[in-house]
Amino acid sequence: MRGALLHFCLAAGLMAAAPATAQVLDFEQLEGWHDDDHAAALATFLVTCDLIDAPDWRPICALAADVPQDDASARAFFELVFKPVVIGDPPALFTGYFEPELHGSPVRTPRFAWPIYRKPPEVRDGQQWHPRSVIEGGILAGRGLEIAWLDDPVDVFFLQVQGSGRIRMPDGRVIRVGYGGRNGYPYRSIGHELVRRGLFTADQVSAQVIRAWVKRNPAAGQDLMNHNPSYVFFRKLSDLPADKGPIGAMGRSITTLRSIAIDPAFTPLGAPVWIEKVGNRPLRRLMVAQDTGGAIKGAQRADIFYGTGAQAGDDAGTVKDGGRLILLLPIDRAYAMVDPL
Repeated sequence: MRGALLHFCLAAGLMAAAPATAQVLDFEQLEGWHDDDHAAALATFLVTCDLIDAPDWRPICALAADVPQDDASARAFFELVFKPVVIGDPPALFTGYFEPELHGSPVRTPRFAWPIYRKPPEVRDGQQWHPRSVIEGGILAGRGLEIAWLDDPVDVFFLQVQGSGRIRMPDGRVIRVGYGGRNGYPYRSIGHELVRRGLFTADQVSAQVIRAWVKRNPAAGQDLMNHNPSYVFFRKLSDLPADKGPIGAMGRSITTLRSIAIDPAFTPLGAPVWIEKVGNRPLRRLMVAQDTGGAIKGAQRADIFYGTGAQAGDDAGTVKDGGRLILLLPIDRAYAMVDPL
């Protein structure tokens, strides 16, 4: 969803970057651990557990499939086979993302004039193609690559940031789109750019603030969006049931407030992760690392999936909080990495 499907070596936890620090904890040191719904976390963990292609995870996944679906059994399972590990130096940075539901059309009209594209065949993964400014200038026009047309260029931009969405057509039909590739340029934050230009302070910037500013300043807003040269292409998800979440980086649906996007250089895809988020809406919850994102970099960095639709967007758009991210690793792997406290 927020990144291409990664090699299973990353899903297996073969770290691409050595962490600065790492510490093993006990479960009693996790704030609110006993208050969570561990059965819900286990159900999410099982969605992608079979994709973790590493020898020490296989018996864990086999055991997980046989755990009774009640909270006490699920909690006992996690405590039996994992150890909590803090990688990097808190405080963490938690943000939120969601699956938008937008208005669109299968053809261009005076209202629906801004396209989302499927990936051109000449674009190769890992290679730079054209930056956003060139693509927005019309280089793909007339090639028949349009999946749908939206009624707002800001919606196109934020759909690319989120990586997936639902598009409601004029006849009421809804199509779902997911990540289909990118142009090879690194993501650059337009929120940071607004701060750099002195238009807002860091604590003022949110998705809602950015959206409102761009709408008030169309020409300057387009220039601001072009500050991010990264451009995301999409694909139709015709076989995804309406009641399932969007597809994450592991190729399976993600779960509202149980799935997170992480940096796989530090956190293996598929691993359980304990979240201790502070702020206006504190969150103590066991989640699963099932997604990635271009802006999600570092050991103490996570993007929390808040669900689908406008309310989820409002909830996700204001999240920019600290706290602590704690990875659950198989016991032998945890002690092989670090010395316990």
